Amino acid sequence: MMVYVHLIFLSTFVSVSMTSETFEAMEGEALVIKCPRWSSSVKVTWYHMDTSKIIPAEEEGSRIFSSKRFLWFLPTSREDSGNYTCVIHFSNNRTKSFDMSVHVHPYKEGICFPSQIRYPNDTGRGKIVCPTIDNYKNATIIQWYKDCKPLQGERYFKAEKYIFINNPRKEDDGYYTCQFIYTHKGNMFNVSATRIFISKEKPSPLPPQILFPKDKDVIEVELGATLSLKCQARLGIKKQPIAVVTWDVDNVPVKYLDFSRFHEKTNSFEGREQEYYRETTLHITEIKKEDLQANFTCVAVNEMHNTKATVTLQLKAPYGKIYDAYVIYPRNHTNEANFVEYFVYQIMPDILENKCGYKLCIHGRDIYPGEDTATAIEKRMQKSRRLIILLTHQLINCKESAYDQHIALYNALIQNDTKVILLEMETIGNYEKLQESLRFIVKQQGTIKWKEQHTVHPQSLNSKFWKQVRYHMPLTLKSSYSANAG
Repeated sequence: MMVYVHLIFLSTFVSVSMTSETFEAMEGEALVIKCPRWSSSVKVTWYHMDTSKIIPAEEEGSRIFSSKRFLWFLPTSREDSGNYTCVIHFSNNRTKSFDMSVHVHPYKEGICFPSQIRYPNDTGRGKIVCPTIDNYKNATIIQWYKDCKPLQGERYFKAEKYIFINNPRKEDDGYYTCQFIYTHKGNMFNVSATRIFISKEKPSPLPPQILFPKDKDVIEVELGATLSLKCQARLGIKKQPIAVVTWDVDNVPVKYLDFSRFHEKTNSFEGREQEYYRETTLHITEIKKEDLQANFTCVAVNEMHNTKATVTLQLKAPYGKIYDAYVIYPRNHTNEANFVEYFVYQIMPDILENKCGYKLCIHGRDIYPGEDTATAIEKRMQKSRRLIILLTHQLINCKESAYDQHIALYNALIQNDTKVILLEMETIGNYEKLQESLRFIVKQQGTIKWKEQHTVHPQSLNSKFWKQVRYHMPLTLKSSYSANAG
């Protein structure tokens, strides 16, 4: 009788009563629902509307109980289906109530998850959040399903609370169920929640692009030393709703590895044209032997795609050259097409690397943002057997390339350690604008001139230009064979 009186008394102060949400649950699973609006300064009372009884706090052995804004079913039973109300009591004696409906589906062996639309589509652009998982502390997702079939494939990126579909299409529409385990006071309960996904045609304007590292890069390390692996990716224009850059080691996310040896640090920033970048650094406090056999993979994800770059580690060689030539050329800072850059990034690698077996070090390709430029240039030149300098009017007038040239010419003339190959890509004239050391090299050995007729067949291995270049390059097994065959 006191309960009914209490409810009648409350009803005179309620400002509004509204249905907030419907919760679908499987029989025998855990279910936790929450009162929609709440702050720590107010009191919340839960009622079972069908019986008009208050739902008390947790007691020893209780299956249904309340705790502030949450109502717990551990586990659910068929008879739990019904309507529930949370009443918020404000300090001015006013109250507000929210009505919620719970529907418990019977469990049948081998039967698919109920196909009712439990929770609506939330983005349509590939991100599917596991519904209600934030209501459960200490929850771990164990499996995702699409239309009751286990979700598998490289197009699905699985994060802690959601999955991301790479480039979603119409055939991806359907019901997605996350199944997770919830632990409460040492007891484990299963939970499953389903969300409908309907794709949208509008894609993100830019697919993710990993700027560094390069896929299949090999990083030199020393056992016992520390190592920081940086991964930087462009994820779109302006801040992205989905922006993930993270490291995996042998396909295991870093957060699940030995925290004493591995940890990540992430920051984001905007570049020119409001391009949005994210950078994650993997810190390894001590390199061990097993790391030399592992694959370190950076994964970048946005609304449109996901992409990966994998690097491996190897012990530093005590000595020896690892590049056949270091290439110095004028860098272009405009968006205009530039033949010299096309020559450096397309034609040279195709001829000298793919067809002749040489290994080149090209500044814009093999020295990455984030590295100390001066140190990186010097080290790579020291590890190069030749220095190839592309002579153009832009290079002669460009101050940016002065450091590369200074180190290169110091090695060539002072230390007499590295031979220089000069490729005259444009007619320079009498070379009077060249610095003195370059003029000295031109006088000693001349230049290899790129002539207009070479542009007709720029990748002809037997042209006079490439024969001259190969003559000055160090001998390799493949290039020796190619020369004899030609």
